[in-house]
Amino acid sequence: MTQLSPKAAETLSRWLQDPSVDENTKQELNLLADDLQELEERFYRDLEFGTGGLRGVIGAGSNRMNRYTVGRATQGFANYILENHKGEGRPSVVIAHDSRRFSPEFTLEAALVLAGNGIEAHLFPSLRSTPQLSFTVRHLKASGGVVITASHNPPEYNGYKVYNADGGQLVPDEAEKVISYILEVDSFNGVKRLSREEAESQGLLHWLGEKEDEAFTDTVAAVSVAREEITSTLGRDFKIVYTPLHGTGNLPVRSVLKKIGFTEVHVVPQQEQPDSEFSTVKSPNPEEREAFTLAIKLGEELNADLLIGTDPDADRMGAVVRDNEGNFVVLSGNQSGALMIHYYLSRLQEQGKLPSNGAVVKTIVTSEMGAAVASYYGATVFNTLTGFKYIGEKMTQFEQSGEYTYLFGYEESYGYLAGNYARDKDAVLASMLIAEAGAYYKAQGKTLYDVLQELYEQFGYFLESLESRTLKGKDGVAQIQGIMSDWRSNPPQEIAGASVTEVLDYSLGLNGLPKENVLKYLLSDGSWFCLRPSGTEPKIKVYFAVRGESLQNAKDKVAALTEQVMARVDGK
Repeated sequence: MTQLSPKAAETLSRWLQDPSVDENTKQELNLLADDLQELEERFYRDLEFGTGGLRGVIGAGSNRMNRYTVGRATQGFANYILENHKGEGRPSVVIAHDSRRFSPEFTLEAALVLAGNGIEAHLFPSLRSTPQLSFTVRHLKASGGVVITASHNPPEYNGYKVYNADGGQLVPDEAEKVISYILEVDSFNGVKRLSREEAESQGLLHWLGEKEDEAFTDTVAAVSVAREEITSTLGRDFKIVYTPLHGTGNLPVRSVLKKIGFTEVHVVPQQEQPDSEFSTVKSPNPEEREAFTLAIKLGEELNADLLIGTDPDADRMGAVVRDNEGNFVVLSGNQSGALMIHYYLSRLQEQGKLPSNGAVVKTIVTSEMGAAVASYYGATVFNTLTGFKYIGEKMTQFEQSGEYTYLFGYEESYGYLAGNYARDKDAVLASMLIAEAGAYYKAQGKTLYDVLQELYEQFGYFLESLESRTLKGKDGVAQIQGIMSDWRSNPPQEIAGASVTEVLDYSLGLNGLPKENVLKYLLSDGSWFCLRPSGTEPKIKVYFAVRGESLQNAKDKVAALTEQVMARVDGK
């Protein structure tokens, strides 16, 4: 690259010349003077505020996570809050953060900008989970919420997620309004901000603590459908190894498991404490077996029954169980979801508490196995676009209309919620539910793996896989757009021995759902695959799902389908 694009050059010049930009930021940029490619990546656009908020690499620049991009986003959110809560008294926003780099600093920056706009900011003084943020917004009847996290992204990332007064992430129409407000804000001069001392003295900065923590864990524990059994007998004979993967789950997960009666909970010591570098793992993602390496080692030493891992902001939970040979296997998100639906709904039924109008909500890329289980118990199954915000939106619709009673919501990416106390996925709740399911079935002489095989035999051998390609930077965005355009304009007629019977282009707004850049291909043998650019990472994700006559047949089918689709995605 011989020179910056006009957009990047203009924005860089503004950052270097504006007196409100601190000297450390300017020095960071000046040190990059000879690296035009890096400067282009940092300034060719503003960091995009999507339907979930901001997420990006930390650093100086308009396309990076820093106090200025956080401040601008918060000013836009403040303007949205003030416009939408007129006449309701002083609005308030709850803010939480995880263990990532600069999370405390970004949290305080957001709070001080809110205070600068006359909005009360309620902060947790140390790391808290995303589901606790969602719960606390509802519990305190706040006007909205912010959580500083990049979920399971690599260490160089951080993010900024925004929540509405219902405790859910913004759905598209809400996000579009916030984005319109953000676009009106000058990155520096348009941001109103108080000092910490001013905010506290004016009653605009409040610190949350143990009272709110106790309310959250008590509420989660109340969802249990086996508390008496766990406390009296089952919890003493069920050994759990837990890893928070250096994140926010450590205290709430252990607290909830203790509340309902589990006494044999062993935390992986090397991963117990917060660590912004996530130094013991390649990625703090419980979807990946590598993240469980230390947990599996400890589980083998202790002869544990179940291993549980949660991601840094504790909204995703992964479970590891023993197979028929006694080896530890990582359950997929779809498998864990089906097991929890079966356990939770069957126990409610046994106890006479299963409502006749029960509803289970899943996403369009989630396995149909959980849907089959839910239907067996008489629940109505709803599909939403990918993202738990859509499941949360359904929950609120049910609550307002009374037509359905929400029972369980989940997505294949390890996100689950039972109970009506939050509007986002909760790994604390999921840890409790998978643990009590394991203990309940152990008392019957079964492992969770045994129960999963029973579900396969009863409902069919559903199997899924996920492939993703990371395509970073400006060129990567163009590549992903090119892949989607190619598949959209040239759909296959046949693949892996099955004909394509239907193409679902969700960018057209199908089935009453919001428009989204997702393509799903239905095949004549009941299989399907789906292409979806990630909304939070520089990736394109490809989902595959089959239903086989046996487990081996399902494995063969998903392997063949994956191989042929990815060959085209990769341009081979």
